[in-house]
Amino acid sequence: MAGLRARLGSGLGLLALSTLGLCLMLQVGAKRPPKTPPCPPSCSCTRDTAFCVDSKAVPRNLPSEVISLTLVNAAFSEIHDGAFSHLPLLQFLLLNSNKFTLIGDNAFTGLSHLQYLFIENNDIWALSKFTFRGLKSLTHLSLANNNLQTLPRDIFRPLDILSDLDLRGNSLNCDCKVKWLVEWLAHTNTTVAPIYCASPPRFQEHKVQDLPLREFDCITTAPSAVHCKPMVVDSQLYVVVAQLFGGSYIYHWDPNTTRFTKLQDIDPQRVRKPNDLEAFRIDGDWYFAVADSSKAGATSLYRWHQNGFYSQQALHAWHRDTDLEFVDGEGKPRLIVSSSSQAPIIYQWSRTQKQFVAQGEVTQVPDAQAVKHFRAGRDSYLCLSRYIGDSKILRWEGTRFSEVQALPSRGSLALQPFLVGGRRYLALGSDFSFTQIYQWDEGRQKFVRFQELAVQAPRAFCYMPAGDAQLLLAPSFKGQTLVYRHVVVDLSA
Repeated sequence: MAGLRARLGSGLGLLALSTLGLCLMLQVGAKRPPKTPPCPPSCSCTRDTAFCVDSKAVPRNLPSEVISLTLVNAAFSEIHDGAFSHLPLLQFLLLNSNKFTLIGDNAFTGLSHLQYLFIENNDIWALSKFTFRGLKSLTHLSLANNNLQTLPRDIFRPLDILSDLDLRGNSLNCDCKVKWLVEWLAHTNTTVAPIYCASPPRFQEHKVQDLPLREFDCITTAPSAVHCKPMVVDSQLYVVVAQLFGGSYIYHWDPNTTRFTKLQDIDPQRVRKPNDLEAFRIDGDWYFAVADSSKAGATSLYRWHQNGFYSQQALHAWHRDTDLEFVDGEGKPRLIVSSSSQAPIIYQWSRTQKQFVAQGEVTQVPDAQAVKHFRAGRDSYLCLSRYIGDSKILRWEGTRFSEVQALPSRGSLALQPFLVGGRRYLALGSDFSFTQIYQWDEGRQKFVRFQELAVQAPRAFCYMPAGDAQLLLAPSFKGQTLVYRHVVVDLSA
């Protein structure tokens, strides 16, 4: 028994030693640190820093523990979105002395711990307002010695705790685009090194921080003609140009210089936002009327007198008028004013008062965008386009208009009747579907659908005979202006 016990004890001891050896091997394996990625050939790395020279791209295989990265003399020029997102612990980033020209909107996304960012001595001309989005911990930012001429408004707004900013050595153009910067510098708690203007000449070498805000005249308007109308008065050519911005004017053609010269302004307090223009003669006198679509203006009538046009009458104030149509029938000149806020108004000319007098409303169409008219036989018709709802064809019955036809329309801002030879057509444009061409059916006294035209968002239609060609011009708001030719095909031949 003693011998057996000794042999068993020895066996158990060997088993115990084997088990202990296995445990030691497992423990050693468990404590082995993960394999560190190799440092890129263009970089010098320590455990938490990397210094890279002549890199062809932002290094992707750096240790994720890197908190400091320096890139100099890089062999690429653009930093794209998310370029550093694989280094979420980064606190210090230096991108000096490179040839960077473009930095993407979200180039620094994912760097929520970044505190120091230096982008100096590069060739950056402009930045996006979203360049620094996501840098909530940034305290020091330097953009010194680049070619920045302007900065997007509120570019520094995402930098909540920015304490130091350096913009020196840039060619800032101190125009209205940097007015916001002057205002920001006056109120920010960030320490900003002195910045100087490179242009315009009157501000050259001036410190941006010292520029007076009153020097910035930043409320500007850009000409935006919505209508022009030629008139020949006493053998002289005049053109009235109505513009949304920049004022409306009357020009006179000078045959000696073969140029138009400005004759006079149209009162901007009266005509604030013109939308349409009509010129016409009544009893030998020339007039023009401008539909005003602003809340504060009024549709206005002007009359030619000796050497200029003078205000004759204010019509339909504060109704956002959209279109005018002059109709001279039965010896009674009328002006029809359409509005987006109420039914079209009919004004009739009073020869004793020398002005238009309201005669009534076209009650069948409460919100016409535009109004056009035509004659067929002895009857007069109105074509009223609507943006939402059916456009309408109305016939004058002597004392009122009656509805003849409703045309399905959605997004319609243009409805134009025109005559080609003996054929009468109607073009109905739309922002949401094809333009519909209708032809007048004399027997039924209605328009019937004739053809579709692929015009994007037409704003007008103009019929123009050109020699043997009969042309229809369709200016587009969203695409190209298209020209269609009227062709008659004899199918019996």
